[in-house]
Amino acid sequence: MQKKSIYILSIESSCDDTSAAILQNDKVLSNVVANQKIHAAYGGVVPELASRAHQKNIIPVVQQAIELAGIDKKDINTIAFTRGPGLMGSLLVGTSFAKSLSLALNIPLISVNHMQAHVLAHFIKEIDLTIPEFPFLCLTISGGHTQILKIKNYNTFEILGETIDDAVGEAFDKSAKLLGLPYPGGPLIDKYAKLGNKLAYTFTEPKTSNILDFSFSGLKTAILYFLQREHKKDENFISDNLNDICASIQHTIVNILMKKIKLASKITGIKNVAIAGGVSANSEIRSTLKELGESLDWKTFIPKFEYTTDNAAMIGIVGYYKYLNKDFDTENILASPRLDINS
Repeated sequence: MQKKSIYILSIESSCDDTSAAILQNDKVLSNVVANQKIHAAYGGVVPELASRAHQKNIIPVVQQAIELAGIDKKDINTIAFTRGPGLMGSLLVGTSFAKSLSLALNIPLISVNHMQAHVLAHFIKEIDLTIPEFPFLCLTISGGHTQILKIKNYNTFEILGETIDDAVGEAFDKSAKLLGLPYPGGPLIDKYAKLGNKLAYTFTEPKTSNILDFSFSGLKTAILYFLQREHKKDENFISDNLNDICASIQHTIVNILMKKIKLASKITGIKNVAIAGGVSANSEIRSTLKELGESLDWKTFIPKFEYTTDNAAMIGIVGYYKYLNKDFDTENILASPRLDINS
């Protein structure tokens, strides 16, 4: 018997990307993302500019998502939106729009935790992707978060380790800034690293009291001092050795991540291992996890590139499972910039 089609409009506006998607059950029909280029001039996201851009983008993005899906807004059964974590001004735009449209269409409203959505993006139905089995470990890595999670079911997430200072995405972007690379610098480090020798330079890996926690602040400082020291010897050091520097920085960061997830697997005995979040688009992280999985007999789960960065399709898949459980929200639900992973 064929299951009834549930059409979900999902909205993501946690940071600087405005996104809307239409899902038919667990299948993506459309996933539209409007990027904000303006922040590059400032070396990072400016919250006030981000919220203004969301206000400008949200209606055309939602309209395009509906048109690309080939449905009418009257076909939509529910609206899912990002409640948090994220930038308050950005979240308010998506939250307010979702509430208003849900009232206008008289359909249920579903709030979604942005970090849960990154993880559950693995459950979007794709022909060429395998869905993880519970329980599994997920290394969630982005500009604002670095966590090792134990995923017990669709709505139970246990934090085994997390960053005590900077997130891994910050480590990439701030290292890139020290090298004079434009924002966002993480993808550029990945690009130049492919051309360099990852063993050219070594950096000390920070230690933490909880063996599964992360720390990247000390690494960032070590990179700063290294570059200052070498620049005094040769003012062209960075430009002449950019590929090797990027490769060495990236190799150090990837080593830190892989050592922690390997340890988490050993402690828990779980051999289903996934990655999620914007930094999971990094080519060395993806290839190294795959190699590690093959050597340790893991089942590894690597998301498609379009589901790594902030996007509404991942919000929609959480909305789908919440809809099945009738886990709806009232119009009194509020955006929450510091929302906990289990909220």
